[in-house]
Amino acid sequence: MHYLARLEQAIKNNWERPAVANFRSESFTFGQMAERIERLHIFFRNIGLKKGDKVALCAKNSARWGITFFAANTYEAVLVPILADFHPDSVNSLVDHSESVVLLTDTDIWNKLDITKMPTVKVVISSSDFSLLYAADESIQKAHDSVDNDFAAAYPEGFKPEHVCYPTDNEKDLAIINYTSGTTSAPKGVMLRYECLSENVTFGQKRLTSYPEDKIVSMLPMAHMYGMMFELIYPLCGGSSIYYLGKTPTPALLLGAMAEIKPYLVITVPLVMEKIFKSKVAPVVNKPLMKVLCAIPGLNQIIFKKIRKTLLNAFGGNIREIVMGGAALNPDVEKWFRRFKLPFTVGYGMTEAAPLLAYEDWWEFASKSCGKAVDSVEVRIDSEDPYNKVGEIQAKGNSIMSGYYKNEEATAAAFTEDGWMRTGDLGLLDKKGNIYIKGRSKNMILSANGQNIYPEEIEAVVNNQPYVVESVVIARGAKIVALVYMDSDKMKTENVNLDEYKATMMAEINSAMPAYSKVNLIEVMEQPFEKTPKMSIKRFMYK
Repeated sequence: MHYLARLEQAIKNNWERPAVANFRSESFTFGQMAERIERLHIFFRNIGLKKGDKVALCAKNSARWGITFFAANTYEAVLVPILADFHPDSVNSLVDHSESVVLLTDTDIWNKLDITKMPTVKVVISSSDFSLLYAADESIQKAHDSVDNDFAAAYPEGFKPEHVCYPTDNEKDLAIINYTSGTTSAPKGVMLRYECLSENVTFGQKRLTSYPEDKIVSMLPMAHMYGMMFELIYPLCGGSSIYYLGKTPTPALLLGAMAEIKPYLVITVPLVMEKIFKSKVAPVVNKPLMKVLCAIPGLNQIIFKKIRKTLLNAFGGNIREIVMGGAALNPDVEKWFRRFKLPFTVGYGMTEAAPLLAYEDWWEFASKSCGKAVDSVEVRIDSEDPYNKVGEIQAKGNSIMSGYYKNEEATAAAFTEDGWMRTGDLGLLDKKGNIYIKGRSKNMILSANGQNIYPEEIEAVVNNQPYVVESVVIARGAKIVALVYMDSDKMKTENVNLDEYKATMMAEINSAMPAYSKVNLIEVMEQPFEKTPKMSIKRFMYK
């Protein structure tokens, strides 16, 4: 089913119910959202915007971000979401590369941009109040000024549910160009069709149906497919309400919002859950007495049930599932979450799949896996023995991108000769179809004796050490080096000597590693690692 048909029905069925809101601030019902979408449609028509024209959206997360997104998307313009945190030069470059005609952005972002570097742009609109920030000529100013009168003339008795009608005969058409980074050279704009989005929404509603009474807290960047799909498109298509926190929230603000909103679903990255475990749970279960109690059958289940309830209550107490993606979950943390029977699962995806490639319901989720291939794709391992010998994970299906916009070289490199998309990830399958990611092909280290070493596996062990916050494992010649960022405040509080602890930590790590992948050196970083918007470490900066 086309996701715009779902959205249209959700709007008509939930006209007076809340659709999108800024936490403790501006809120729009489904009817109010639809009316503002129609007003933007009138403006687009007035300035001669055509189907297939590009509309760039570069703004901070907000309720109006969602409204603006759907205004362009339902008009059949090609939406170009750009991360608000990109450098102004990158924003200029990507708007220009995409040949966007319209730019919707925040006023503070607009003040840092250079319109002369975006020659195709005819109009710039404020995403915060839909005011006009720039017009290439007077006709655009007049078109903007006449929207209220034109809207009143078109709907003299008011805009009603029966007026909502969105196109659904466009499944194969281009819907979104999503740039995977802010690079200004040979940018990779992922081209996604309407059917790519429909497949993800259909799967989400099939496996984790959202209902009008459901609420969700949005904290991921909307300009990336993970947040855009599962904290905007999918829940709205079920009639659910979305509450935006704006900029990256502090833990206190996040948990406060969760307690107040009581979401049915948490979409997050493993790093967030690992931090919650380390700060809230590990200090409790690692106490000597608790270790003893947790080993006693029967009694331990009472303890685990209480911990589970405490964790779920921290998220508002209404959670049906916690879905993590973007990276692997630390195996030790996963083991504890399983003992608590926490309703969590780890999926697998990428922008090029809009974004889901694999998922499994939490009660069926196989330990250390990232789920099974979703309905819209086939997955294979490029290996002579995919169950035992690691190979590249490859995929094909209706939700896979068409290629990279104006980048034939990158598109050709992204697909095999027989049409399968190369993910760049290495993994294995089991007989049930569960996918196990071993690491990124570009991160793999080849040892002197020909052994494949996956840094992510070493990092999982390093990150389990008591004072390690995060780590990156790299190769320097024949040596394996662990770069670690430590919890220095905790070490000071507990009077831990860094040099002595490094030696202890090295021994602990290497006792868990095979001979060919033992760490030769530990280097302590003074600052946290630089992160991508998905909270993945920018590994390329630490080679």
